[in-house]
Amino acid sequence: MRSASWRARDRRVLWHPFTQQKAWMEEDFPVIARARGSYLVDADGRRYLDGVSSLWCNVHGHRKREMDAAIAAQLRKVAHATFLGCSNPPAIELAEKLVAIAPKGLTRVFYSDDGSTAVEVALKMALQFWRQSGAPGKTRFLVLTEGYHGDTVGAMSLGGIDLYLDRFRPLLFETIHAPTTYAYRCKRAATLDECGRHCLQDIEAILEARAGEIAGIVVEPVIQGAGGMIVQPPGFLAGLRARCDKYGVLLVADEVMTGFGRTGRMFACEHEGVTPDLMAVSKGITGGYLPLAATLATERIYGAFLGERAERKTFFHGHTYTGNPLACAAALASLRLFEKEKVLERLRPKVHFMGNAFQDFYEIPQVGDIRCCGLVAGLELVKDPDAREPYPFEMAMGHRVTLEARKRGAILRPLGDVVVLMPPLSISMTELTKLLAITLESIRAAVGNPARAPSV
Repeated sequence: MRSASWRARDRRVLWHPFTQQKAWMEEDFPVIARARGSYLVDADGRRYLDGVSSLWCNVHGHRKREMDAAIAAQLRKVAHATFLGCSNPPAIELAEKLVAIAPKGLTRVFYSDDGSTAVEVALKMALQFWRQSGAPGKTRFLVLTEGYHGDTVGAMSLGGIDLYLDRFRPLLFETIHAPTTYAYRCKRAATLDECGRHCLQDIEAILEARAGEIAGIVVEPVIQGAGGMIVQPPGFLAGLRARCDKYGVLLVADEVMTGFGRTGRMFACEHEGVTPDLMAVSKGITGGYLPLAATLATERIYGAFLGERAERKTFFHGHTYTGNPLACAAALASLRLFEKEKVLERLRPKVHFMGNAFQDFYEIPQVGDIRCCGLVAGLELVKDPDAREPYPFEMAMGHRVTLEARKRGAILRPLGDVVVLMPPLSISMTELTKLLAITLESIRAAVGNPARAPSV
């Protein structure tokens, strides 16, 4: 069946996430029918480079032989069995592997289904930990503006992006907000380092005044994703850890996006040798094959939940698909590939190449800022580069870039007017060169700049 027929059927019955459906009815969106390596293929046979790893989760490429084989082998055993009152070999083995590769001191693994639920688990663990540790008044969470931690009610409550939250505020609980390291739009600092220092000073002032009510600081370490790929200066995460220790507050790391190699390390916390008290992971955990998430905790956190049955210290939380054997088998296969194919080592030249190639993008005046970390980048487009004036929301300039990219054979996904690049870690240098060239051409076309031959 051709794409046009699938599109017609889609429009009759489906409701897509983060999508204005009225505009969707008028758009010739791709209908992805199959994939291989770094490419997605639509129902008409047209190939597209997967420029955002199918929403930041694909690691080793599509239809990876070892991944397919591991899932098929597990299917011949059991696809799912409850984790309540039972366990299963893939879940046990995966937990052992996660503890072995996680920042030192994270010793316990609690499974869930996706990034939002992994964060929710961390919130509930932190709250219950303090109640069972003699500090029941510690019920608030300190978060960064422009933060994003998921779309469930608890995860939304931690968020700082008004566009996603305004309609749902009656559902949300109160959080304490601190400024983030958005240096491009910082009114107090001229450099990223200076911006980071100001932010840490503000956070310390909040902790000094309110530590008695704060259960934890929740942070996307090293780079904030959905807020626009906002990078943090060196030392910022370590500074948060030090202040959490000083004021008796838990550090909760949301590594849903940053985990499993995205930033050039297995986990972003490794860049600064930081061990959080709780760490949420998902997305890349299964190599982008199946839904799975986990919340890792220290032995200190875990120990606060141990007691006699009558004490009711049990963590009363769970999901139907907790510890799903099929997803855990996929995650194990992905971690074996990290070792076998030396994924992190082979990533370094790609990261270096991408960073150098972005110099050409600055020749487009409307590219106001470029923020990179590992194989992750956000290119912020502005209407007036001198004033750093954004495009009007209704222009959807970021989306215009993605439409131009589709014409040229790549799938991109913007965050407002920040064009995001986050290809599979397995992307070849040739494919990466092509993706960057398509992105450059697409931005030129969308903002109306004269075309010229790209040099990347």
